[in-house]
Amino acid sequence: MNNDTSHDIRLGTWDTLNADAKAIRFDVFVAEQNVPAEIELDDMDAVCLHAVAYDAAGVPIGTGRLLPDGHIGRMAVRKTARGRGVGGALLQALMAQARARGDQRVVLSAQTHAAPFYQRHGFSIAGEAFYEAGIAHIDMQLTFA
Repeated sequence: MNNDTSHDIRLGTWDTLNADAKAIRFDVFVAEQNVPAEIELDDMDAVCLHAVAYDAAGVPIGTGRLLPDGHIGRMAVRKTARGRGVGGALLQALMAQARARGDQRVVLSAQTHAAPFYQRHGFSIAGEAFYEAGIAHIDMQLTFA
């Protein structure tokens, strides 16, 4: 078991981070979860703030994005880096950016198995489960104090 918990999070535009973000998303969503490649990338990437986590060796291990409307999405951590706080660090970084720009709340569609993770970060369930790309999801939200 790898106990290395050091990771560096970089925030940026799709232009600066797309190569690393795309590689992680394809590993997790397309290869691991069988999401069709053609729906994995969308036109929103160009207008989002992206976050990519890198391990101590500089390898990209996790990513997420913040849409202009306060929606957090495409949260993905490579299998080899799970359980080390990478997802939480990415989520907190994106939440901080949303709060800093004046968003009142953040929303996301979590895969249902990940709902407890988001609940630990203050999110609450909003609505019923639904399927996207054959995977059960649930809408969640967090309103900033």
